[in-house]
Amino acid sequence: MPTFEEAKKKVQELVLAKGFGNTPQEIPNKLLFAFIELGEAGDSWKKGKPTGETLEELIDVIFYVLDASRLIDPNANLDHIFEKKLEKNMNRPHRYGEAFRDKSLPSITPS
Repeated sequence: MPTFEEAKKKVQELVLAKGFGNTPQEIPNKLLFAFIELGEAGDSWKKGKPTGETLEELIDVIFYVLDASRLIDPNANLDHIFEKKLEKNMNRPHRYGEAFRDKSLPSITPS
């Protein structure tokens, strides 16, 4: 199984071999395409399509994210960043984030 860094290099090889955009100006498009592919994965899942199809759409998301990360900072070590982010999230409270806030608590609205 490839590491993030190995996968990033393989995606770069694919981009160069197939003539896809390979400049920092392409970053917004890469991120947009990742979002579109994520929507396609959600649609595939919602429609009960074969699991393999949904997973393939998720891999497309990963391709675009890896490609964007490569253009944002070619020297970034995604394996290291992943480990740091995982550790950070593991040290957060149980079920952290907006989706798991107690809905029975009164909301705070700015004045």
